[in-house]
Amino acid sequence: MDTAVLKPVPRPGIMDIAAYVPGKEHAPGVARVFKLSSNETPLGASPSAIDAFRQTAGHLEIYPDGQANQLRGAIAETHGLNPANLMCGNGSDELLGLLCHVYLGLGDEAIITEHGFLVYKIQIMGAGATPVTVKEKEARVDVDAILAAVTPKTKMVFIANPGNPTGTYVPAAEVRRLHAGLPKNVILVLDAAYAEYVHEHDYEAGIELVSSSQNVVMTRTFSKAYGLAALRVGWMYGPADILDALNRIRGPFNMNAPAIAAGSAAMRDQAFIAKAVAHNDEWLSKLTKAFEEMGLTVTPSVTNFVLLHFPDVDGKRAPDADEFLTSRGYILRAVKGYGFPNALRMTVGSEEANLGVIAAMREFLGKA
Repeated sequence: MDTAVLKPVPRPGIMDIAAYVPGKEHAPGVARVFKLSSNETPLGASPSAIDAFRQTAGHLEIYPDGQANQLRGAIAETHGLNPANLMCGNGSDELLGLLCHVYLGLGDEAIITEHGFLVYKIQIMGAGATPVTVKEKEARVDVDAILAAVTPKTKMVFIANPGNPTGTYVPAAEVRRLHAGLPKNVILVLDAAYAEYVHEHDYEAGIELVSSSQNVVMTRTFSKAYGLAALRVGWMYGPADILDALNRIRGPFNMNAPAIAAGSAAMRDQAFIAKAVAHNDEWLSKLTKAFEEMGLTVTPSVTNFVLLHFPDVDGKRAPDADEFLTSRGYILRAVKGYGFPNALRMTVGSEEANLGVIAAMREFLGKA
């Protein structure tokens, strides 16, 4: 008699996926903690966004607008876009997942880069497809390597621009060269989560390329510069045909009403975003200079974080620094899972947090 216990079994491939591990939040035994592991803005959200959030509290019995028209309208007005080409989601992660589940399946391939956002691989494998990882050059996306990896099975290419956790970016000319070299049935996904922080003249978030193409989409987030990480608000700009396909499986009420209201108000308060970006501009350069003067290698960043590389010396490696800083209440992001076992990523924080990390790092490295 068969005594084996039957139970539900995930479909093949699901249990091969490494679950996403977010940055640490706690430092046991430390009275005051500065969380600099998740690239959250130290300025918080716009006061108008907070007020809009509170105003929805009296109507929680009402379903939200399933099309997020208020939010799409605010985005369209700010960026000069057609609302019909916009889709909003429960963070850009949801939109990336929809893309994979609509356009990828068993036997398909999707290209990601060596140090790209881990969610890409998770969503690709979740759709039953195969992620193909290509090398980067000195923490920068290599367009030639991507094009060389394209096969008849390739259906999608993911580019984080700027990159996370590297902080580097792909110039617009290189993005356009990549697009020109891809088959027309391959979707190029431009994840521009940190676009608000970039000032380089040769950078484009993707709006122009999407507007002139049928196989390019751009995703953006309210979790960084806009300070709405807790509400999970993301948006996508893409061709009508792609959005039509995604809308067929998108949850009818995939965004909650407070998120729609707060996101709309935040998008219209560009003066507040300018303050957040100005704070970042000031401290990105100060932090980079301070860490380089200590002898650390800092990957040039155009975002709201820096990637710090530590010496290959006993007691001075990244895990040692992580432990030391955590014990003093400064939580940075270990990035071994991104291919940097001897590096830490630090979010640009408040003045107090930034100065504290600089002082603690000097002590750790014996530079105090």
